[in-house]
Amino acid sequence: MPHIKNALIRYRIIDRMIRNPYKPFPSKSNLREACEESLFGSTYGDHICDSTIEKDLFAMRMEHDAPIKYSRKHEGYFYEDPDYTINDIPLSEDELDSIRFAVQTLQQFQEVPYFKEFGSAIDKIATRVAVAGTEGQASNAFIGFETSYASVGNQWLPLLLSAIQEKRICTFHYASFKSGVAKARKVLPVYLKEYRNRWYVITYDFESAQWKTYALERMEALAVSDAHYTPDHTFNPAEFFAETIGITTENKAPERVEIEANEVASKYIESQPLHSSQVSLGTKRFALTVQINEELIRALLGFMGEIHILAPESLKQTWNERIQHQLNIEKNGNIN
Repeated sequence: MPHIKNALIRYRIIDRMIRNPYKPFPSKSNLREACEESLFGSTYGDHICDSTIEKDLFAMRMEHDAPIKYSRKHEGYFYEDPDYTINDIPLSEDELDSIRFAVQTLQQFQEVPYFKEFGSAIDKIATRVAVAGTEGQASNAFIGFETSYASVGNQWLPLLLSAIQEKRICTFHYASFKSGVAKARKVLPVYLKEYRNRWYVITYDFESAQWKTYALERMEALAVSDAHYTPDHTFNPAEFFAETIGITTENKAPERVEIEANEVASKYIESQPLHSSQVSLGTKRFALTVQINEELIRALLGFMGEIHILAPESLKQTWNERIQHQLNIEKNGNIN
């Protein structure tokens, strides 16, 4: 079984390598090193040899109809059909067994600090695998999982991660939601963060000389230069996001926000705190100390009609303006 599991994992690694648009035409040596590093943490050929990769390529062609071809010009492998991916093929029982084994192993480490932040993801995978193939029927006939539709921009993740690790300067074009006009940016990426199924990169922006956040889905023509740069101040993600909700941080002090909720909303807010600083002020009243940003406002608007903003005055004013604006839309039918 371990031999079968390793082979199935190698197929996925080979597929990912061949489809990588940033490092096309991987050689047999490239494929072997990638498989050995992923499975054994080394690249010296002690565990996987070239003949193993040759057998894998043959098996992928025969068992999965993979259109693998070899380019003599580029001295590497490619897919004759650029849209092909082994990921489109349903998982076999052996592959499901491999995933079950991996998840069971990860579950043993859920309480280890390094893995705690991934606990919910591990549980979700475990649940999905556990219900796969229920009584020969599709499991989605009985259970629905939350689906993410925002995958645009994820192709930049490997490049940005490499740039972060090597402290390399990046350039790209970026259009904000407000202006809609793409503008050239020059940054040093320092941290990747996922928020609500979207990926963001926190950078040292050379134009503003400040830490700045960019959404990967709005980046175009990303390029990693050979230039290195070390900013004067070290980026600390825990400190950077400590006083915020979501992904947006601003150069201003946090404020004490106080709200009062009705009976139902208070139970939701108590069971799922808006922020780690949230405390109870008694029956149905809460306080938190955060920067007032768009994510906070949108989170509170989700409880419209169920909560009352008590402080600060600036947030109360913004809250009332948003509500009045919505009333005007309903009255006049003009969303602009």
